[in-house]
Amino acid sequence: MHAVADTGRLVADGIITPAQAGEIEARAREAMIGLAVNTILVTGILAATGGLIFWLASPLAVAIGGTLTLLCGLAVLLRGGAMLRMFGNAATLIGAGMLLGGGALELLDNHPDYAGAVMLVAGALIALLSALALRRAREPARFSAAAILLMGLALHLGGLAYLVGDNAVSGLPISVYYLYTAAVIAWGGWRVDVRLITALAVVPFAQMLDTSTFYFHAAYVFFSPEPTLSILQMALLICGCLWLAGHSDDRLARHARVLMVLAFVVANLCALVGTLWGDVVGEHIWGPGRYRYGDATYSYEEFAALRERFRDSTLVISRDAYTALWALALIAMLVWAGLRNQRGLFNAALTFAAIHAYTQLFESFWDEPLAYVVAGLTAIPLAWGAWRLNLWLRSRAAPASSPHAAP
Repeated sequence: MHAVADTGRLVADGIITPAQAGEIEARAREAMIGLAVNTILVTGILAATGGLIFWLASPLAVAIGGTLTLLCGLAVLLRGGAMLRMFGNAATLIGAGMLLGGGALELLDNHPDYAGAVMLVAGALIALLSALALRRAREPARFSAAAILLMGLALHLGGLAYLVGDNAVSGLPISVYYLYTAAVIAWGGWRVDVRLITALAVVPFAQMLDTSTFYFHAAYVFFSPEPTLSILQMALLICGCLWLAGHSDDRLARHARVLMVLAFVVANLCALVGTLWGDVVGEHIWGPGRYRYGDATYSYEEFAALRERFRDSTLVISRDAYTALWALALIAMLVWAGLRNQRGLFNAALTFAAIHAYTQLFESFWDEPLAYVVAGLTAIPLAWGAWRLNLWLRSRAAPASSPHAAP
């Protein structure tokens, strides 16, 4: 767990020295500024690359310009000093982006029959070569090697997506495609050590059970037509990430924890939908699914009868049951995360507890005053129990610590 500390108070209490506090603050500032610089640099590279491709608007011009820019960038990285390193990385990535992006557009526009296959193979080769280069590259070239690796993965996955869409793939193969895409993105994020990339892996992983974002007039990210099965899917991912975080080095553990927290977020969003609509488990996978108006297979009356027969033979979880189960699960997660110092899961559980309370306030119990009385009186002993539990944990960690007064 990353600790948040008030350095001024720690110095005043004599726990750390002013010099140590200054070092902590300097490193925190360095990390913050580094994030801002990299964000500006990456945004500028992407804008310049796209602008040059569409401004030149010629395959030959883009190829020549990209090659020259790439070579100039490599020369700066090899011969230039630390002061010019950022310009060398920018030129290298703009050149590589022009070659890869321009080539992909040329294939899609003028050679659609084999564009997907070429992008699939070329992207994989570029990613693998970049991964090898990243392992052996010196510090000046590591940023460019990592970025080109991600470009190769994007080209590879783009070609695969084109093939999947062009061949109207559905059913189990599309689920395998989403799983493979998630694994490739997670591997790429770990390989370049960028947790934001790793976090993106949860998007295709959540789509394995055909999730979407539609809910009448509102939009819930990762709304799933199968909330229960999606929750179980995310629970497996959370358990796997927990195990990986506890049995790997610090670098891999950081990526596992990020993916774990996002899987927990997706699971809670699915639970939110369950509290609003309930769930007929399996209805959209091995059941009748959705009715599409104009479908000549059967009329809506026939579909409704088929759906009712399916519901009589499967597990149906009501919205009220989902509401109670989600509340209990959130309480259990808050206690467990607090005991295990899992700050990310604790904060996410606390956030969704507030969302759950807000949702039920306006969806279920807005006209039931007694519900507020019961909830309020229940919250007081829960808060007292959490406070006592925290004191007990602190006494175990530091038996000689002084007692603390109740809030």
